[in-house]
Order: sequence, then structure tokens, then C-alpha cells
Amino acid sequence: MYSSTAYRIRPASDEDTRILHYIAGLDSQGPLTGDALIGEIDGSPAAAVSLADGRVVADPFRPTAELAAHLRARAAGITAVGRKPRLRDRIRDGIRIREPIRIAPE
Repeated sequence: MYSSTAYRIRPASDEDTRILHYIAGLDSQGPLTGDALIGEIDGSPAAAVSLADGRVVADPFRPTAELAAHLRARAAGITAVGRKPRLRDRIRDGIRIREPIRIAPE
């Protein structure tokens, strides 16, 4: 069991394609596609999660259950932010501006 500070979670870059394929191969799964997060234990990649579909691949030879839970939580937060409009936009949508009443000259 690791403390929550023993993990490092970072976005996967184009240079991480080989790492994602390697971890998926260890887990007997297909590689993740699209945007992903990589979880590291002691500086070494051990698990990854897809931001597109939430699928997790992990090194089965290391204790990665807690890391996978952290990855899922972080991914859920990132995707939730993308789905929900910003507070400023929600406030603007809620404000109704009435047209001024024009009085016709007599």
C-alpha cells in the first residue's frame, strides 16, 4: 500500500505511446487510444486510464489497485469539467434582460 503522495498522475503525451502499448500488453489488453492519464509509482509508469472511455490498463506485477482508483477519480474530474459549463456562462444564461419599454409619442 502506498500513500497518496507516492503516486504521480500526469497527462500522456505523444512520446508516451510506447509506454501505453507496453502497459496494455502487460495487462493483456489493447492499447488506449485518445487522451489518457498515466499513473507512476516511484517515477515508473504503472497504470493508465483513457479519458475517452474510462478504460484502465495496469501492470499486473505491481500493486496498482489504489493507483487505478486515483486515476479513475482524476479522469472523472477532468471529463466532468469538460461537460459542465463554466460558472460565468451559467450565470449569464440565467440572467434575463428585458427590452426597454418604448412609449409612443402622442
